[in-house]
Amino acid sequence: MQSTIIFCREPINIPPPPLRSLEIGSILEFHGLVRELEGGRKLSGLFYEAHEPMARKRLEFHLSALQAAHPVDSVEFIHRLDWVPVGEASLYIRVCSSHRAEGLLFLSELVVLLKQDVPIWKLENAPGS
Repeated sequence: MQSTIIFCREPINIPPPPLRSLEIGSILEFHGLVRELEGGRKLSGLFYEAHEPMARKRLEFHLSALQAAHPVDSVEFIHRLDWVPVGEASLYIRVCSSHRAEGLLFLSELVVLLKQDVPIWKLENAPGS
């Protein structure tokens, strides 16, 4: 499996899909957007922080484990850090696979694992504000 993990501080720039094989039958994309309401409170955006080396290590671990359970061809993971306004993406994941079933399971389980133990945190206000 080819995988890419990117942390950025600007709006997410979605790269073209890597069609490395004519056996790719499914390309799935997930865009995690900042919502206007969080816990009933109106927001203008969210501030994201990460321990990048540890986050990368945890993501690599999860990608490897998920690959063993649900084989896919490639995964692109992009997470935006710092201030992300309402309506913009904080997370982008693309999974390319031969069949949709493996790709859907891989993608769904990756998002769950990301929220469970990858050191990326969101704050309703930027530090110091």
